Amino acid sequence: MAEGPRLDVPRGRTRGFASFLRLNPDAVGQFAEGIARFLGTGRFLAVQTIIVIVWITLNVAAVRLRWDPYPFILLNLAFSTQAAYAAPLILLAQNRQADRDRVQAEEDRARAASVRADTEYLARELASLRVAVGELATRDFIRTELSRLVPGEGDGDDRKKEKKDKPRRRDPVA
Repeated sequence: MAEGPRLDVPRGRTRGFASFLRLNPDAVGQFAEGIARFLGTGRFLAVQTIIVIVWITLNVAAVRLRWDPYPFILLNLAFSTQAAYAAPLILLAQNRQADRDRVQAEEDRARAASVRADTEYLARELASLRVAVGELATRDFIRTELSRLVPGEGDGDDRKKEKKDKPRRRDPVA
């Protein structure tokens, strides 16, 4: 199966420095999302806290290993560098998520419009069936029409009256 452009991922813009390096925007975006996901975990915070505690402890306690004395300028530089890279990567991941959300919302709107059209069609069909059923002849209607067409038969009510008027004969066998 050939790997073509994915329809569920918005196309990236290939202008500027990224096109000069011929970086795949999807690969860069996936990398940014991976970094953003990692930076938002408790594991990252725990590891960073342990590194800072070890860094400060070694620079304060170990007299010979003081590569970054008290104001911890090198540690501040490391945090600044981390923040300088983390912020754009997080924004890139958020932009990609916003693009995916927009595509998903467009698909949801199209699906909702289709469902609405189908529902309206079914409602019209149901209304036409109700009208058609309302025009069907019922059993009582057919009986009354037949009794009017056949002379001397009368309707069921006449038979009941005749039975009431005639005295009943008792069967001797019974």
